[in-house]
Amino acid sequence: MRVLLIEDDHLLGEGVVAGLRQAGFEVDWVQDGQSGLDALRGERFSAAILDLGLPRLPGLDLLRKLRAEKRTIPVLVLTARDAPGNVIAGLDTGADDYMVKPFDLNELSARLRALIRRATGVAASLIEHAGVVLDQAARTVHYRGQLVDLGTKEYALLEDLLLNTGRALTRGKLMETLYSWGSEIESNALDVHIHHLRRKLSPDLIRTVRGVGYMIAK
Repeated sequence: MRVLLIEDDHLLGEGVVAGLRQAGFEVDWVQDGQSGLDALRGERFSAAILDLGLPRLPGLDLLRKLRAEKRTIPVLVLTARDAPGNVIAGLDTGADDYMVKPFDLNELSARLRALIRRATGVAASLIEHAGVVLDQAARTVHYRGQLVDLGTKEYALLEDLLLNTGRALTRGKLMETLYSWGSEIESNALDVHIHHLRRKLSPDLIRTVRGVGYMIAK
């Protein structure tokens, strides 16, 4: 899952990026509101973390523009402990959740996973389908009762496909989920990951949708 962090505090931003990457997220980071809005308009992210006191474009204005454009990406707002009014304003403007600074990175990771699940219509952190059991909290995958050893990208790809069961995802959208800015990407990387998942799980689990991309059927 790929997340956009919009935060102008350099020290906090570095800590959040490192913590979320350790938790298995792909993270991109911008430090002003306009850059954040441009990124959300142009690329696919599973969720956004939004500070409110941003240069160039304040966080609430960014959120207001985002929702006016009917963009439904889950947004978690960060707010200072002494500013309860920001929480109300953020939620009323279209935020899906909030956290008060300072916060626990493990809780942030869990809240992001929950937001992303709800956005795709999945309620529980245990995703089960066709003999596959993916546990988002433990970051494990079992197939027919057996633990399956997946690489980081293989896990992320399977997670994205399972969260979108029944929907065909384009190659471009899948790649945007797997890789953040600056990543070195082989031209056949997606095909390799798909091949490995089919070999480790089932050759029939992931379907190729010609001219589009891939999907896991309902």
